[in-house]
Amino acid sequence: MSTLKDIGAALNLSPATVSRALNGFPEVSEKTRAAVVETARLMKYRPNQLAKKLVTGRSGMVGMILKSDSTQATDASFYEIMFGLSDQLARRDLDLVFHATTASDILLPYQRMVEKNTLDGFILNAPQNDDPRIAYLRSEGIPFVVHGRADDPNYAFYDIDNAQLAEDSFNLLFNLGHRRIAMLNGPTPLAFSTARLAGFTRAAQRKSLDIPAFALHHGALTDSNGYAAALALLSGQDGPPPTAIICASTLIAAGVYRAASDLGFAIPRDLSIIAHDDAVPQMRAVNFNPALTVTRAPFRDACEPLAKAIFDLLAGADPTTLQTIERAELILRDSTGPVATSCDTPW
Repeated sequence: MSTLKDIGAALNLSPATVSRALNGFPEVSEKTRAAVVETARLMKYRPNQLAKKLVTGRSGMVGMILKSDSTQATDASFYEIMFGLSDQLARRDLDLVFHATTASDILLPYQRMVEKNTLDGFILNAPQNDDPRIAYLRSEGIPFVVHGRADDPNYAFYDIDNAQLAEDSFNLLFNLGHRRIAMLNGPTPLAFSTARLAGFTRAAQRKSLDIPAFALHHGALTDSNGYAAALALLSGQDGPPPTAIICASTLIAAGVYRAASDLGFAIPRDLSIIAHDDAVPQMRAVNFNPALTVTRAPFRDACEPLAKAIFDLLAGADPTTLQTIERAELILRDSTGPVATSCDTPW
């Protein structure tokens, strides 16, 4: 591996001059700088990251932290986005440092890593409303970009329009004649769950439909949660069973399919189902029986804009210019159909 000394020897320059040229110091002429940069490229020079941080204040490393008890830790979609982010950051000469934590205090791992002063910034996932991580990193002046958004963000983020996708799902079912539409949403603290509930509620109000409290369920994005919630709804424990269910994820939808089968509900004759799909290879909506109708926004689509946002942020860009909202695609398959005439009355 080439060193600063090797480049200096090739150009008859001191290692110190080579270092100043590569790091953009103004006292080096443009002619010398160009020669050093080209020679470094030809000699395949790679800077020592620790030495680079001493000179530039930057390590070239970006952190991402996940709680090890999160359901996302075993979610194949999480590994997909980890691989995608690592690749996209590497193309920008940045490295992803991943850390798993069991700390009950969500801030502790961030405080520990900030105190070590080894990372240039963070990528946050699964934001909550009034997320303490966002407030902390902002107070410390640490650059960060968020996969998702909460409240009225004035920070860099990439997100899908969760309120709109819930409204699109509701409108599809309403136009098929459904009036008893339930929602199995994600966990209450998460910002995307709040946004989807707002979109669902807005759509129902526009159609002058009252949704009973028992038809709105919040819980983990798991098969078992979907199964338990659907059993309660379809067995009519609290009121008439729904004719359609909107699921926060394909995992929840898998549980709903099992519950419907156990209770003798045919899909879509007796029950229409739609879910949000992040295009996880191990849980492909098209392989459900019948094939699952979805709003779709693959996790991998977030990798490039997130990597670009943190790169631009580290280069000094205004965070409010690094905000992206994409609309999820609606894909019609066989799990949604017209409501039975005898079941087209509201709750």
